[in-house]
Amino acid sequence: MDILFVVLIGAIASVLANLNIAVFNDGLRPIVGEHIDGRLKRRELGLTAFAISFGLVIGFGIPFTITASIILIHSILLGTDIIGLITPKNKWGTPVAAAVGGLYGWGLLVGLEGFVKLFEYLPINFLDPMGQVGTPVVVAFTVFPALAVAMQFSIKKGILTFLVTALVRQLAVFFNEQGFLSLGGNTITLNQEGMALIAGMIFLFTFAMREKQEEGSSVDLASLFSDKVKSIQKNVPFFMILGGLIAGATNLAVMAGDPISLSLLAEGKVSEAGLAAAARAIGFVPLIASTAIATGVYSPVGFTLIFVVGFFSPNVWVALIIGAIVIFLEVMLLGVIARFLDKYPGVRNSGENIRSAMTKILEVALLIGGANAANMIIPGLGLFFIAGFYLINEIAGRPIVRMAVGPVGAIAVGIIANILAVLGIM
Repeated sequence: MDILFVVLIGAIASVLANLNIAVFNDGLRPIVGEHIDGRLKRRELGLTAFAISFGLVIGFGIPFTITASIILIHSILLGTDIIGLITPKNKWGTPVAAAVGGLYGWGLLVGLEGFVKLFEYLPINFLDPMGQVGTPVVVAFTVFPALAVAMQFSIKKGILTFLVTALVRQLAVFFNEQGFLSLGGNTITLNQEGMALIAGMIFLFTFAMREKQEEGSSVDLASLFSDKVKSIQKNVPFFMILGGLIAGATNLAVMAGDPISLSLLAEGKVSEAGLAAAARAIGFVPLIASTAIATGVYSPVGFTLIFVVGFFSPNVWVALIIGAIVIFLEVMLLGVIARFLDKYPGVRNSGENIRSAMTKILEVALLIGGANAANMIIPGLGLFFIAGFYLINEIAGRPIVRMAVGPVGAIAVGIIANILAVLGIM
């Protein structure tokens, strides 16, 4: 079932990209829109997709997938973006995209299983230390609402949000230790990161909704891009099938939608992973909705709520059905969401700030996690390598994205450790 789900996801996502219906990379959506409007040739579109997404697949998606032994959705859907947009959009190109996309999904899953088995035969199995890469991410992720508030509104409001978030987290820890909360004689344990995240998100959206539209500056998204919204809605059956499959695959613990929930899922913390996925989904709604409404090109994962469905569903079949329903509702409510974003420009503008805040948090957390993992593999030399790797990458103009430096560096240290062990100098 795991293989079937991943193969179908790869095939369908490649077809949606090939037909200019949906792409995963947020930065590609406006470019695909340019192609649809006739201002960009297909060949240029394919080359742009490769240039934007290939580095993220190799430097971001694959390392996380190997680290957790669970597919990070970026590693498959960034790849299907490339496959779908490079193949011609014609009677033979679309079936080829489906076949190659399905084969790519199969190769990703089978290759992952092969990697895990390969680690068992190494002189130094560094798979367990690699689990440290995601450990700081879970805690650091709760900071992103405060950072987004500071970026969009003011440093003072950002500091206030940060302090309240920290206080709420510590109160949750205190309540858990003292056993203050109980229901029917059973002690209730609060997830401290989840409580802190909720507090931060309340502050973020309170500030955003208080930001009023300046008179005469309104951009009527609902009417201006009504034809774009209709073009997305007519393809809703495709989104329902893909949304159901992704929710099902998430329920099977085959894949996750972001590094935070991926790390939690790898630790067996399914409810915490669902909560983290929910916070991310709520934060990304303004960004995904805005780009979709303006371009007529949707995301194959919608607002990412299908991952939340996958985590909290009791079984794979319920996840499949509810996932399809959720993404149907998302698509059909795009016009309502457009009007909401018109009414609250602060919420609309928060989309890019939320994305930037998450990126900055992940850059720091993953660098720390990578350093911890590398130091567990080779004490001392691991920290030396990660520090040098990060600085050289910066000086070289960041050929590897900052978020990937920690995971890639830790994998490199694991390989070096095995080479040293073979040579007998470790």
